[in-house]
Amino acid sequence: MTQRTKDDKAVDPAVSQPMGKAPQKAYRNLDFLESASARALRILSEYIEPNARFKHYKIDDTIIFFGSARILPREEAEQRLKEARDEGADLTVAQRNLEMSRYYEATRELARRLTVWSKSLPEDDRRFVVCSGGGPGIMEAANRGASEARGLNVGLNISLPMEQIDNPYISRELNFEFHYFFMRKFWFAYLAKAVVVMPGGFGTLDEFFELLTLVQTGKIRKQMPMVLFGSRYWSEVINLEALERYGTINAEDLELFFRTDSVDEAFDFITEQLASFAIDIPGPRL
Repeated sequence: MTQRTKDDKAVDPAVSQPMGKAPQKAYRNLDFLESASARALRILSEYIEPNARFKHYKIDDTIIFFGSARILPREEAEQRLKEARDEGADLTVAQRNLEMSRYYEATRELARRLTVWSKSLPEDDRRFVVCSGGGPGIMEAANRGASEARGLNVGLNISLPMEQIDNPYISRELNFEFHYFFMRKFWFAYLAKAVVVMPGGFGTLDEFFELLTLVQTGKIRKQMPMVLFGSRYWSEVINLEALERYGTINAEDLELFFRTDSVDEAFDFITEQLASFAIDIPGPRL
């Protein structure tokens, strides 16, 4: 028996045609298209429709930003701290939000600089376009930085029960909404030429480790510079050195990514790697 998911309508498409009316074309029959029988069509549409848009706007490759949806812009974090002080409330959360806001601002600046750099390349098609998961927090910061550099940028959003809202900085023509996580993750991996991983939660860990596994196993054969940004955060959250110490990964696997707390270092690393493996010109510092 086929198990239904939340996107499946409880209807038998074989008997969904209205009685006494002219037959309906299958591709106009929403009861059928939203049923379990048409799941393969819905999955395929999340490949074909984005692919058509990427081709139309000549998006050849992307720089992906992963990170928490909960990290605030510095200005908003400062305002919340002020309000907490004025109200005599516990300052713990507000102070933490302000401390973590540095990653929002670092993402914003790095995305802006990478966009300026990519726009300077002598290419007919758009190269190394900033791409995020389309939501708030670090995702918003990446799209915002690219937008401030007047560059097209991509948002690969996902429909969630808690309703993740797309951020206002995504280029409207490249704003996507996915139902299937695995199709969204396919588009992250397929177009990516570089990855920036900012502090984040379960989703960020999932995205980082999936790409890391694909690179480690050679399923991704292209050179993929990966930046793990925020040394203190990541050293507390995951002990990657322990994996090598216990022999579950090789020592060279720890060299598959570059750790830093510096926007300058992240920018230099990514542009130098892309200049060496993806283009034939040097990556300048902006």
